[in-house]
Amino acid sequence: MRPPRSAYLHIPFCHRRCFYCDFAVVPLGDRASAEPGAPGSASIAAYLEQLQSEIRSSPAGPPLSTVYLGGGTPSLLSPDQVGNLLQTLQDRFGLAPGAEVSLELDPASFDQERLRGYLRRGVNRISLGGQSFDDAVLAQLGRRHRRADLEQAIGWLQREHRHGGLSSWSLDLIQGLPGQTLEQWQQQLDAAIAARPPHLSIYDLIVEPGTVFERQQQRGLLDLPEADLAADLMEQTAARLGAAGYGQYEISNHALPGHASRHNRVYWSGAGWWGFGMGATSAPWGERRARPRTREGYAEAVREQQHSAQPPSAADAPEAGNDLPLDDLLLVGLRRREGVSLGALARQRGLAPAALEALADRLADVRARGLLMIEGDRWRLETPAGLAISNAVLREMLAWWEVWGAP
Repeated sequence: MRPPRSAYLHIPFCHRRCFYCDFAVVPLGDRASAEPGAPGSASIAAYLEQLQSEIRSSPAGPPLSTVYLGGGTPSLLSPDQVGNLLQTLQDRFGLAPGAEVSLELDPASFDQERLRGYLRRGVNRISLGGQSFDDAVLAQLGRRHRRADLEQAIGWLQREHRHGGLSSWSLDLIQGLPGQTLEQWQQQLDAAIAARPPHLSIYDLIVEPGTVFERQQQRGLLDLPEADLAADLMEQTAARLGAAGYGQYEISNHALPGHASRHNRVYWSGAGWWGFGMGATSAPWGERRARPRTREGYAEAVREQQHSAQPPSAADAPEAGNDLPLDDLLLVGLRRREGVSLGALARQRGLAPAALEALADRLADVRARGLLMIEGDRWRLETPAGLAISNAVLREMLAWWEVWGAP
């Protein structure tokens, strides 16, 4: 596997934890900011020192072609702090000409001048965490912003994109929410299409362990859509966005021509990447490694890395045993519109032709329904109905692998 050319930086701080969130985050309160003396500013400054230390003491590698600052709420950082992080990456790895540099923004945590400050320091793509245009739904999700905040933020992004200061931007929405109807979701899609973001990420709500939503579900207070309605919501999403000119290049992601996220494609292609920060996951040479999810654990991990021997360069990385696990390769492949080259993967793993024949037989019903297509080496799920059952197909593939892939 080639040395990574992509990096993810995790900024864990938030004003508050949303009711569906299980990410590694540190809520600081609604008044928190990175401004000196403000609540949370000392915690943010201390964490950024650790994050920069982790980057500086990591193995060197080739220039980065994509960078993604996620969270949490990275827009709690000042433009100077974001610029310093990008400079640290530049010093350690270099940034390739035309690199895609994405920053997640929360609608209630920045203004137009702050946005321009991020762009002046090298950010060229924004991911806006809108989640909904409905104030009642935003309150239900535990979000801090409201529709007016979201529409104002969209206006700033549209302006910068139109005038060439911003290469692209994306809007996040959540479907499959408690009590959501097809009509309500249609209204959300209409509002999103009217905003004309170059990229849309539409996520299905997943009730994660330890969240407020899980506790509500356990008490019978979470009225989630039934499976048939959830499938109808996904089908409506694909149809409406497709008619509006958006291509669905992955289960949750839709883009106008030329605006698919290059960084996202790194994950879904099975390529390696650097992951820096609390709770961040790396796969620099095919092996997934996760940082601790607490501030104390992360600080200790960074200290240990600093005091270890001089870090190797990417050229010293092992050549053998560096493939991502098969379940990862299948999962990311099945999520993509183009599918996965399963024939080539089987040959790389030394499987007999009969193995793929057995898998095709196992999935005969899915193929008969026109949801799974086998085109030479490539196996892909039809959109949107095929992608909607990707998890079920993946389970069948993993069960097949247990039989045919065992040494």
